[in-house]
Amino acid sequence: MALLYGLLWRLLLALLRIKRALVSWLRARLRNRSGSLWERVVAALLLPAALSTDSQKKLERSPVSGSRADSRRAQWLADGRALEKLPVHVGLMVAEEEPSFSDIANLVVWCMAVGVSYVSVYDHHGIFHKNNSRLQEEIMRQQQNLLGLDRSKYNVEFLSNGGDEHQHCVVSCRPTVKVLSPEDGKHSIVQAARKLCHSVENKERSSKDIDVSMLDVMLRESKNIPDPELVVKFGPVNSTLGFLPWHIRLTEFVSLPSHRNVSYEDLYGALQRYGVCQQRLGQ
Repeated sequence: MALLYGLLWRLLLALLRIKRALVSWLRARLRNRSGSLWERVVAALLLPAALSTDSQKKLERSPVSGSRADSRRAQWLADGRALEKLPVHVGLMVAEEEPSFSDIANLVVWCMAVGVSYVSVYDHHGIFHKNNSRLQEEIMRQQQNLLGLDRSKYNVEFLSNGGDEHQHCVVSCRPTVKVLSPEDGKHSIVQAARKLCHSVENKERSSKDIDVSMLDVMLRESKNIPDPELVVKFGPVNSTLGFLPWHIRLTEFVSLPSHRNVSYEDLYGALQRYGVCQQRLGQ
C-alpha cells in the first residue's frame, strides 16, 4: 500500500512539473506576441494555473490546526516512508548572498516531517551561525505554522558548536538541528592536528600512535552527529565551500537553483534523487 501511495504521489509531482513548464512556455509566448485578443485568451488560460500554484504555496506556508494539521503531518510522514531510502542526516548548504531564515526554517521543518533525524544548516559566510538564536526562533515558529504543533509539547534539539550542549529543546521524535560555519571545516582539522602535536610534545602520546584513525575519532567526537548522507546545495556555485570536508566522503550532493521560495516538492525531489542513487563505496 505504501508503494502504491508513493507511485501515485510521484505521478502527481510529475503532472505538477508539466503544468509549471506549460505555464512558463505560455508566458514566454505571450511576451513574444502582440494583440489584445491573444493576451486575453492566454491570460484566461494562465489564470487557473497561476491561482492553483499560488494556492498551493499559501497552503504549504499558512498556519494549520486540527484535522488539517494531522492530515499534513501524516502525508509528509507517508512520503518519507515511501522513499526507497531516507537519509538520517541532511545538510542544507546555502551558497547565496543574503540567506532567508524563513525559507531555511521551512526546509528544516519539512525534513523533520518526513522523518530525517539530523539536519545541519551551513553557509560559507557563517551568517546562520552568527544569528543562531534567530534561526532557532524561526524554526520553532514555522514548525507551529506548518505542522500546527505546540512548541511546549514537541521540541527540537539544537546543538551548539561549543561542547554540543543542548540549547533548546522541536518534534516528538526529537530531531536534531546543528548550525555549522566554516570554522567547523578545515579549521577543526587544524585544531585536532595541533592537539595531537601538543600531546606528543607533552609526552602524553607517542608519534607512532598518531594515525588517520585517531584523527578521525577526534573529529567525530567534536561533531557528535553522523556523517551527512545527503547535502542539498542552494545556489550557482559548484563547490562544497568548506562544508565538513572530513565527513562528506560518501555524501550525495543535490543542487537546487535557490533556497528562496523553495517548495516542499523541491525538497522531496532531492530526497527522491537520493533514494534512487546507487553508492558503490569505491567498488
